[in-house]
Amino acid sequence: MAIQNEKELAGRAAAELVASGNIVGLGTGSTAYFAVVALGERGKSGLKIIGIPTSDGTAELARAVGIPLSTLDEHPEIDITIDGADEIDPQLRLIKGGGGALLREKIIATASKKMVVVADSTKIVPALGRFPLPVEIIPFARAVLQRKITALGANCSLRTRSGGAAFVTDEGHHILDCSFGKIADPPALAQTLSNMPGVVEHGLFIGIAKVALVGKGSTVAEIRPESSRKRALAKRARPRRARQKQKLRKRRRS
Repeated sequence: MAIQNEKELAGRAAAELVASGNIVGLGTGSTAYFAVVALGERGKSGLKIIGIPTSDGTAELARAVGIPLSTLDEHPEIDITIDGADEIDPQLRLIKGGGGALLREKIIATASKKMVVVADSTKIVPALGRFPLPVEIIPFARAVLQRKITALGANCSLRTRSGGAAFVTDEGHHILDCSFGKIADPPALAQTLSNMPGVVEHGLFIGIAKVALVGKGSTVAEIRPESSRKRALAKRARPRRARQKQKLRKRRRS
């Protein structure tokens, strides 16, 4: 129940960032669910938005709560996307795809002016890799890609449904769940996977998320990439250094 409460707190906090008139990317998963529900509630109070769903399941939920939907053909630029993550590291790099919607999620996230990640506290990790990395592939290439990704140091398995049949994404692809352990260089691995013919997409989201809202107990923490925080601190420090140098020059002249 505590984790569920954290998810709801994060999802509802993110929904408050949406303004009337926004085109909104609607994420998939157990935390994004609460954001979609909250947006539906705000719609009943007058909020006017158009949603672009990241999965068929989210589209069904959005219709149920009264959110008008459209497509990327009609709205190729999105104001804000709210979506979950399976892991979040200190630089706001993500592993996504546990729900199987990683392809549409990445397309919509990268078409957005701002991506807001929502999560419970268990999703924060010091380094990516504890959660198996989903890699979406065309079925024809499964054996070849499983061999190539295993050669990179992963244990790979084809995602299946409860009856044993292969899981099929909304776009008709399969997913390999690849356990790497700690991923030392996520950008390098992302590029290596992207370069493999037959890989449609992978669940590494690098440099896409702008902020994360994370439920922690009864509060919501706002997390930004460490690099962004360092740049902000450096900008604040520069004027102080300039004033200090100016004072030093005045002392020398006196």
